[in-house]
Amino acid sequence: MSQYATHDELALSEVIEQRKKDWRVGAIVYQVLVDRFAPSKKLPEKSYLYPAPKLLKEWTDVPKHGKYIESERLWSHEIEFWGGDLTSLSLHIDYIKQLGADVVYLNPIHYAYTNHKYDALDFDRISPEFGTEQDLAQLLEVCHQSDLKVVLDGVFNHMGQNSEKFLSAKNDKQSPYKDWFYFSEHYPSGHRAWDNAVNLPELNLENLAVRKSIYLDEDSTVQRFLRMGVDGWRLDVAHDIGFTYLNELTDCAHQSHKDSLIIGEVWSFPEQWLSCLDGIMNLTMRHVILQSCQNKISARMANLQIEQIVAHSDYEGLLKSWLLLDNHDTPRLANELGDFQLKKLAQVLQFSLPGSPNLYYGSELGMTGGDDPEMRAPMRWDLVSDNNKHLKWLKSLMQIRKENCGLSVGEFKSIHSDNLICFLRYTEKVEDACIVVVNPSEHSVTEQLMLPYSKLMNMGAFIELIGDYPHQARISASFLGVDMPAKTAAIFKPQTKAQSGYTTYKRVW
Repeated sequence: MSQYATHDELALSEVIEQRKKDWRVGAIVYQVLVDRFAPSKKLPEKSYLYPAPKLLKEWTDVPKHGKYIESERLWSHEIEFWGGDLTSLSLHIDYIKQLGADVVYLNPIHYAYTNHKYDALDFDRISPEFGTEQDLAQLLEVCHQSDLKVVLDGVFNHMGQNSEKFLSAKNDKQSPYKDWFYFSEHYPSGHRAWDNAVNLPELNLENLAVRKSIYLDEDSTVQRFLRMGVDGWRLDVAHDIGFTYLNELTDCAHQSHKDSLIIGEVWSFPEQWLSCLDGIMNLTMRHVILQSCQNKISARMANLQIEQIVAHSDYEGLLKSWLLLDNHDTPRLANELGDFQLKKLAQVLQFSLPGSPNLYYGSELGMTGGDDPEMRAPMRWDLVSDNNKHLKWLKSLMQIRKENCGLSVGEFKSIHSDNLICFLRYTEKVEDACIVVVNPSEHSVTEQLMLPYSKLMNMGAFIELIGDYPHQARISASFLGVDMPAKTAAIFKPQTKAQSGYTTYKRVW
């Protein structure tokens, strides 16, 4: 740092260094459905865990929407299994690490009846189809040895209709769990259920005993698994839990493990939710990205919406928030954006906007899948190849992000444009600055972009990180003239090193 650095630059330098040390900031997250990620070698000996009406499928089978089973009050596709477990996942951690991920996020592994496990029978037990606590401990050891963090899915808004606590509360007037749930003749099923799904009775979080069991007490679910070595929790339907209890849960988690990560599934505008969580699943930003790449909103509107999200959000929380394009609740990216070029544009935005990119298993391979349950197909290991264009592209994009800290931990400035999505990510060092420009339209766009960053020097040249931009880019009086072909993206970085012995950046760092 120059001796003439301003106080603002020194302060930003300290902030950037703190962000680099915090594993939660800008991490690349890889999401796994344990049942669907890797075939188990123990399938014959554990086949008894899938009794009828449950059905064990072949790994090559594709999930399809089933029929409603009245006796089970479930859909048949909810109880079809592919047999993956924690041990089979442990054997494939090298793949996730080599891909470039920093965090492994597991969909629920607690004891539950269905394949998706969002209907918990017991929060404190591992579902036997997936293994035991010892298997989880082994997975944690393997991940931590590879410098990977592990985040579990906490489904604390509701339980399953077959849980002992709920059945006791429902059938026994003297049950100690009577006040753990909501019962009334006003509910169609006699109890309050999440989204009126009978199988998912909601927990009475206003009951102190419930909160003590889930997160307040030292031996609660949240704190016990953190002490076991889990690095964080992703909270299902966090918006249903509400601000007060989310804040309480986050505080308890940090008291148990100060560097733990609490991420909430929030489908609302991020602003207030970042005050009670470390971060959210930024589904609002996802919507902007997809709408712009589908040409349902203009680039100008996308810029305004991105700018508004950033301006009204706690920035540190935004950097920890997971930025996803698809997951177990949405159609896969290949279905949302069938054009490979548009998919690439969406991923450029995912990996360059403020946040932590969240990859859904198999999407890096171009896996397809429509609405539930199609997007939950088993991992296509047959697609893993050096020739897979989706995989080659994503690995290169992940490498660009890892080599350019401006994209992972940097500040954000919007760049005004009518026809291009563009913005600046930067640190206190000019060489870290990255200018991201995306043209999702069907036609080429020529524009003069004003770059609101004083350290970018007149007539300074740029390096193009992605390699798609066909021209030499230079800055003149703070303006960058670009000629972007249809459906292309560029990430420009200032060329600060001396060329033939000279650089205009000789006194600017």
